[in-house]
Amino acid sequence: MTARVVTFRPAEMQDIPALDDLLTRSYSRLLRADYPPSVMVTVMPLLARAQPALIRSGRYHGAFAAGRLAGCGGWTFAPPGGGPARPGEAHLRHVAVDPDMVRQGVGGGLLRFLLDDMSGQGVGRVHAAATRTAVPFYRAGGFAAGAEVVATLRPGIEMPLVPMVLDL
Repeated sequence: MTARVVTFRPAEMQDIPALDDLLTRSYSRLLRADYPPSVMVTVMPLLARAQPALIRSGRYHGAFAAGRLAGCGGWTFAPPGGGPARPGEAHLRHVAVDPDMVRQGVGGGLLRFLLDDMSGQGVGRVHAAATRTAVPFYRAGGFAAGAEVVATLRPGIEMPLVPMVLDL
């Protein structure tokens, strides 16, 4: 498949409805093969919502292809869930692609854009808490996978994730 022309811009608060729609469609369809319904029903209300703090950070972006929102994602210095930032390290956050546009260059373009942005901010090591579904995507981007862990998203809500790392 030929790569699409993808453009990026920082997400804004008024993008939240479109981001929520994209996150819902992406995660509900793409994660289904790798997670049982018992996990999906508990995690979807958390995963399928844009995070205002990420949007306000200026480091969360929309990816646009053919004039529509095709993907989203961003990064922070601090790890997801809080904790201290480590000098030279960053964390990919809430990355998703429209399920109708996978393997068309949207995700790869978004990842390259985010990695370039991080590199320009002095980041030398990037962490990603990947879903099982996203492990091949991140591996193709040069990330190394650790052993699967069970992350507590909220008390009583857990999700298996794979810690991944890339040295820029």
